[in-house]
Amino acid sequence: MRFYIVRILLLLAVYVISISCEEQQVISNNQVHFTQVDKSNWPIDLSKYLSNVVVRFQYEDDLARSNLFNVIASAKNETNVEIWSNSYLKKSIDLNFINQDFLRNFIEILQKKNNMLGISYKIMIDDLSQAIFETFQEEENSNGDSLEISQDLFFKSYRPLKSIYAWMDLLVQTYPHLISVEWIGQTFEGKDLKAVRISNHNSDITNKKTIVITGGLHAREWISVSSTCYIIYQLLSRYEQSIYGKAKYSKEKYFLDNLDFLILPVMNPDGYEYTWTQDRLWRKNRQETYISRCFGIDIDHSFDYHWTHSDDNPCGEDYSGEAAFESLEAQLWNKYLNDTNKSHNIYGYIDLHSYSQEVLYPYAYSCEQQPRDAENLIELAYGLSKAIRLKSGEHYDVLSACLEKDVDLLPSLGSGSALDYMYHNRAFWAFQIKLRDDGTHGFLLPTKYIQPVGKEIYSAIRYFCTFVLEIGE
Repeated sequence: MRFYIVRILLLLAVYVISISCEEQQVISNNQVHFTQVDKSNWPIDLSKYLSNVVVRFQYEDDLARSNLFNVIASAKNETNVEIWSNSYLKKSIDLNFINQDFLRNFIEILQKKNNMLGISYKIMIDDLSQAIFETFQEEENSNGDSLEISQDLFFKSYRPLKSIYAWMDLLVQTYPHLISVEWIGQTFEGKDLKAVRISNHNSDITNKKTIVITGGLHAREWISVSSTCYIIYQLLSRYEQSIYGKAKYSKEKYFLDNLDFLILPVMNPDGYEYTWTQDRLWRKNRQETYISRCFGIDIDHSFDYHWTHSDDNPCGEDYSGEAAFESLEAQLWNKYLNDTNKSHNIYGYIDLHSYSQEVLYPYAYSCEQQPRDAENLIELAYGLSKAIRLKSGEHYDVLSACLEKDVDLLPSLGSGSALDYMYHNRAFWAFQIKLRDDGTHGFLLPTKYIQPVGKEIYSAIRYFCTFVLEIGE
């Protein structure tokens, strides 16, 4: 029997969107009314989200897109709106408004600017607090602090940092001949940054190629963390089953005999922990900045490859710091790779994010710079997308990361990414994969999707490994 979720709001905001004879969209004047709610069931303070609304804007052409981005840039400077997702192919952008008044003001600015020509919108999430509440929900027979390594138990719910690290230690005890935990360093708040190394030490092959997989660069993207953990478990358990005569999983033996894996489930420990205790939608790390009340650097804008000072100040979500590698996590990761370069012959890199269902290939910083061996790189990207579709039926778009970042309008958004840095300096093949969904839940994917997403992304990882081994450079 599933747990019944206590309703947080007894009366939801009613947004009546209509189109006038002049084809202008307006928002109704209905106000949000809240009654007393029982806060004892809240995992964190949800009050700050009670009036938030997530809205998708769609544009028809480049002019409408430019007008829309100009208004967004202006609104971001006033910290009234957050960009959740930007889809170049779908011609849409999802925005999280702090309350309906900001949304109404935003629409009014658009109407004054271009009479809303070529722009439409719809509400994607009208009860953000409830959507956040549901991501903390534990499935039936699941314990949030359970240290069971079993797929049937561990992946029933999202897991906090301490549970993930304890689970990693249990994996070492269970598969000591295959897995070790490597310490990368300590974060600003003193948390350990850890990686899992999976290597078959009984293999006769020396100087094996390494596949690197990272998750959780952005703290709120919990599905990326659970998916990296799912990949770890599948590699280990399927390899063991192949050893005991189950030919169905023979590919995992092939992989571990010929490849090493370096996997970081939580690249942003401070930020990830903060989403569990304070702010579910926090994105950056928790590092101090030159503004005492504003914490955090966007790790994925901190790498030293075409790093650019962001347009955001330290209070903004996209703040890149004052110099490349100012983010401690990016700095520690770079040092670790330099120090262990001989033992990690990195050949492939996958960076998991959410959301949008996209496979992105380099470069993010510029659409003018073409990646090396672009034809094979793009072919591999479509292969990853196809592997997912054959597994689950879900469609993942393939495009250059620069298009997803819209660097022609906001150049700094594509700078200093882990994707570009790893592709240019470390790995021959590199991709960023944005996981489910396409916006219905956004960053707040319910727990029932953890295993389905894990299964489809693992299919892509298997395809990736096969490509690396059979085609190579």
